[in-house]
Amino acid sequence: MDAGTALSEPVFLETAAPSAGAYKALLSELRRFTTEAVGKPDNSDFAVLILDPDTKEPKGGLWAQSRWGGFYIDMLMVPESMRGKGAGTRLMQSAEAEARRRNCRHIWLDTYAFQAKPFYEKLGFSIFGQIDGPAPIYPRFFMKKELS
Repeated sequence: MDAGTALSEPVFLETAAPSAGAYKALLSELRRFTTEAVGKPDNSDFAVLILDPDTKEPKGGLWAQSRWGGFYIDMLMVPESMRGKGAGTRLMQSAEAEARRRNCRHIWLDTYAFQAKPFYEKLGFSIFGQIDGPAPIYPRFFMKKELS
């Protein structure tokens, strides 16, 4: 580098609408770092979708990911017309069965006070962490179920 060439300063961009490409770029760099530190990540997605019988479009379901012996439930959404009829339990049973097939040691998730904490407790989940804040949204509960 000659004396007339200056290093460019990085640009910090704050945005409420980041691009999908930006997310992919950061994720790629994070995965590169992780691979160097501990080996290739064993992330593997899992979903059970509730499809509309006519359009075959997703109307609800469960989205999860296994990673390093844990199984994280990222999202559970049961259509209102199906709530209280066993659909949520069926989704969670499918997730637990898949976690066991993947030899996961535990399942974990998070839920807010206004969501489904009692439902998860009935399925054997217990709280391992909590973030407090203003009602009726908070507290936010972090819950897990050990698999044997």
